[in-house]
Formats: sequence, C-alpha cells, structure tokens
Amino acid sequence: MIGLYTSDRKVFDVDCTIDIECTIDSFHAHVELDNDMEIRPGDKILVHGAEIRIPYGERRTERRRATVMRAGPLEQAWTRVASALEFTELYDLSFTDRREL
Repeated sequence: MIGLYTSDRKVFDVDCTIDIECTIDSFHAHVELDNDMEIRPGDKILVHGAEIRIPYGERRTERRRATVMRAGPLEQAWTRVASALEFTELYDLSFTDRREL
C-alpha cells in the first residue's frame, strides 16, 4: 500500500531558462520552467548541462533542459509538515528580563 504513494512518480523533461547574477546589487540563480509549470511541495528538478560559473560583476541567462520529478501524495504531505517545523528556526524568542532605564 505504501508503494502506491512513493513509487508512482511522474518524471518528464521540460525546457527552462536560467538567470544567474553575481553583482553588488544581487547574487542569485533562478530557474524558470517553460509553460508556467506549477511546482508543488516535494517536487524535484534536475537542470542538465555543465556547471555555470560567472565572475563577479556579471549576469548571464541560458536555456537548458530540466527533468521534473513529481512528488507523490505522501511526499507532498511530509514536505509540508517538515517545512512548517523548520520555519520555527527562522525566528528567535528571548525570555530574559531586560528593562530599559
């Protein structure tokens, strides 16, 4: 029964655009899939091709192929739970008694 949720994975290829910038204004690498494909929790994407390295101060855009591996219902649920628990690591609470004079 569990195999129904984990092994029934859809895998397909799609074209994508990679935008990489390494400047004083921005340091990012974004992948945009063609056809405005929706990525759901737990999905995996593998972009094909050689590693892209750009020197500081440059921006580059490339076209590549990517393989999308859809997550099954169990993987989607687990990803949602894990992300909610990991979200708590982003904030810090302090219970010290600090009074301003």
